Amino acid sequence: MKIKDKVLIVEDEQSISNFISMILTTNGYDTIVVRSGEEALTMISSHCPDLILLDLGLPDMDGMEVLRSVRKWSNLPVVVVSARHHEQDKVDALDCGADDYLVKPFGTSELLARIRAAIRHTRTTLPSGQIAQSGKFISGDLTIDYDKHQVLIGGENAKLTVNEYKIVALLGKYAGKVMTYDFIIRELWGPKARTDNQILRVNMANIRRKIEENPGQPQYIFTEVGVGYRMREGD
Repeated sequence: MKIKDKVLIVEDEQSISNFISMILTTNGYDTIVVRSGEEALTMISSHCPDLILLDLGLPDMDGMEVLRSVRKWSNLPVVVVSARHHEQDKVDALDCGADDYLVKPFGTSELLARIRAAIRHTRTTLPSGQIAQSGKFISGDLTIDYDKHQVLIGGENAKLTVNEYKIVALLGKYAGKVMTYDFIIRELWGPKARTDNQILRVNMANIRRKIEENPGQPQYIFTEVGVGYRMREGD
């Protein structure tokens, strides 16, 4: 079963957040709704959404502060949804790292199109040209399908969990390069995550049981002892 893209909705007006959540759920997205900047930063770190819909007029802080904080450690796509319609507001948000800016009120079709574009842009501006062209990373019998959120071995779904998929997908983006433990943890679980490698090692052991013919002699993901992991380069 395809893993749904997860959208974090940061909006303090309940009627608007309910409306957006209903639209997205109907169109095949998982949604999380928070109503403050502090909640948003916590949920971003703990739930690793695929995209953030960010209102700027939050009760505890300006949404720009949330955006700046996220951009210190992540390229996670952010679409600003705001009643602020002046050109300078848009310029400031985009200069600060927003992927797009949508002015309230907006149409359902436009909202969905902006979300699709932001997610697609993020997935097609990856270091790997192979991924950019096909949406897939292929190395031997291993295929990472970034559009379907699946890892295949010999054409069969390896049935990875969400966290296992995210680890493999991240390594695939940087195939051939060593990714440190801290980098992987920070990218997947945020800057406030514990830098304890144990959860990473447990996930990696499970991944290797699912994708490697002989987990003790891996063909795809290699351990750089004391440093991190490296994905075999693509074909």
